[in-house]
Amino acid sequence: MPTSLPVGRSLLYLIFAGVAWGTAGAAASLVFQVSDLGPLALSFWRCAGGLVLLLGALALRARHQRLTRRTAWGAGLVEPRRRRLLRILATGIGLTLFQSAYFAAVQATGLAVGTVVTLGAGPVLIAVGARLTMGERLGRGGVMAVTGALAGLSVLVLGGEGGTVRPVGVALAVLSAAGYAAITLLTRWLGRDGGGGDSLSTTAWAFAIGAVGLLPMALGEGLLPHTEELGRVVWLLAYVAAVPTALAYALYFAGAAVVRAATVSVIMLLEPVSAAVIAVTVLDERLTWATVTGTLLLLSAVAGLAVAETRVGRR
Repeated sequence: MPTSLPVGRSLLYLIFAGVAWGTAGAAASLVFQVSDLGPLALSFWRCAGGLVLLLGALALRARHQRLTRRTAWGAGLVEPRRRRLLRILATGIGLTLFQSAYFAAVQATGLAVGTVVTLGAGPVLIAVGARLTMGERLGRGGVMAVTGALAGLSVLVLGGEGGTVRPVGVALAVLSAAGYAAITLLTRWLGRDGGGGDSLSTTAWAFAIGAVGLLPMALGEGLLPHTEELGRVVWLLAYVAAVPTALAYALYFAGAAVVRAATVSVIMLLEPVSAAVIAVTVLDERLTWATVTGTLLLLSAVAGLAVAETRVGRR
């Protein structure tokens, strides 16, 4: 049947995904503290674990839908094979590019610069891409919200200790943002006529492609962790695979098929906000003026765009 997810519920899905993604960074920090597992290996296990969980969810769902072969494309029609192949391959490649280039950018130019360039360039690329490919207009309020979001992100990430800016790292961060922008634009474009596809199967295929693409790099980095706290590492990996991966990405793809692309990009800036909150409350990092100011600016921008999106959905 056609995509009929209400705008309000789609916004809640996206907000949950953004917050959940922020917890993945805290879990990764704990893994790095107690083991020698590297970022590429962690990303591989994230994709592989998420794939296993989603395959289980798809199997359970199939038991209740054996007589139904409808997808989210059209009015009860099966999604065309060529369209489905485009969606699966593009999403999987974009996801792999986004994660791998981001980790490489952080390694090359540091966490602060790599993060602000990736997440800061994302909304800009998405807004331009949505305007060129789908004719979506932000409007004056949308432009102000995106500007406020970028300002908040800059304060949040760059307000602390500075980092060395390296051109190679900046280029990798922009490449990562391009991968994220491509996923968001494709999901929204296919979702405009109800052709966004099933979010669970889309996510599962994306993780499968990501795991295959990351495996060679993960093997070179060291696939298995060496630690005296193996049980703790396994539980952290399980959490990363379940909540900020399998669940969050499934909700993200479902919500992104309904909500305007530029709005999606700004709501996803909740990721660094939730990461900052966890850093202060869980990891005992110091609360700074940059954390407070950046968080307030980002939350205000997200709230403003959410209200605007709801109004658009009611027209």
